[in-house]
Amino acid sequence: MLFRNCAGGVVFKEDKVLILQNDKKEWVLPKGVVRANQIHNEVAINRVSEEAGVAAQIIGPAGETSYEFYSHSRKQPVYNKITWFIMEATEEKFNINKDLGFIDGGFFSVDEALEKISYSQDKSLVRVSYQRLKKLEAIEKLA
Repeated sequence: MLFRNCAGGVVFKEDKVLILQNDKKEWVLPKGVVRANQIHNEVAINRVSEEAGVAAQIIGPAGETSYEFYSHSRKQPVYNKITWFIMEATEEKFNINKDLGFIDGGFFSVDEALEKISYSQDKSLVRVSYQRLKKLEAIEKLA
C-alpha cells in the first residue's frame, strides 16, 4: 500500500465555503500531496491557489481525515492522510483550474455546500470548521 501525507484547506469568505467539482463529478475540498521538503501549511495554501485561483490565509487547524482507494494507474491501494486548515480568502474571486481535472466550483453558502459535498467526512469537516471560524470571529470582536 502507498501511504501519502496530504494537506488541504477549508476556505471561507464570510459565510461561504470554497468547494470544487472534479472530473468524477465529486464535490471536494482543495488538497494535495505533501512532497519532500514541503510544509503542510504551505501545501494547503498552494493547492487552494493552484486548484481554484484563490488567495487565502490560514486561520487555524481544522483537523485530519484519511481514506483509502485503489489506484488503477499505480496498481495498488493508496492511503491518504490529510491535514486540514481553516482558511480565509482575501476575496470571493476564483478561477477553477480545468487543467488539473476540475470542472466546476466556487464559493457556496455553507448549507448549499453541505448538500453538494460528496463525502461525509468532508461535510463534517466543513461543519466543524465553520463553527470554529465563528468562535474565532466572536473572540476577535471581544478583543
